[in-house]
Amino acid sequence: MDATATRRALHAIAEYVLAGPQYETSGTIRLRVTEGGIGTVAEPAIRVEGTDAVRGDHRTTLVGSSAAAIAEALGVTARSLADVYKDTCGVPIDEPLTLDIAAADYLAHCFAAGDAALRRFAPTAPPTLWPEHFDLGISVDEVNYGVSPGDSHIDEPYAYVGPWQQQPGDFWNESFGASLRLGATPDVDAIVNFFEAGRHAAAE
Repeated sequence: MDATATRRALHAIAEYVLAGPQYETSGTIRLRVTEGGIGTVAEPAIRVEGTDAVRGDHRTTLVGSSAAAIAEALGVTARSLADVYKDTCGVPIDEPLTLDIAAADYLAHCFAAGDAALRRFAPTAPPTLWPEHFDLGISVDEVNYGVSPGDSHIDEPYAYVGPWQQQPGDFWNESFGASLRLGATPDVDAIVNFFEAGRHAAAE
């Protein structure tokens, strides 16, 4: 299961095919977790389901295709967000993408578990999937809570708690705050408990 390559490909799709066209049409880059993957929150309504991109009755595979070609197949124009934020996905818009079906399903499961945990932890703060760092998160009382599918710092899915101001204490095991590796089968209860522990540690 090649989760790193699949994560890189999904990050490209999130930026170029979902958030980019949505920003052009609706003025927002916010994305959300959907059944089997991720999707836009406004027009155009596009989502990733497994290793397919879907818009209405149109469905196209992500495997071996480029973000530009996938967008064209869905009737939109792939768009970089380099004019919106600096840390873009770093994938060329015309590069053929490599995805593993099992890895895509696993990452979708991690996002779904994170979404469920965040909604239980803070019911009044809807989670947002941000295309910049490709993570799902919320902010409550100057503390960020979320789930990442992995990045250059931690090369596997993890939950995180990130206070806006650095905090002392044993709970904080990362330079940005604290992390919890999600493992092979993400547990919603464990993620909620981690967020609760983070809230308590940040309040001390």
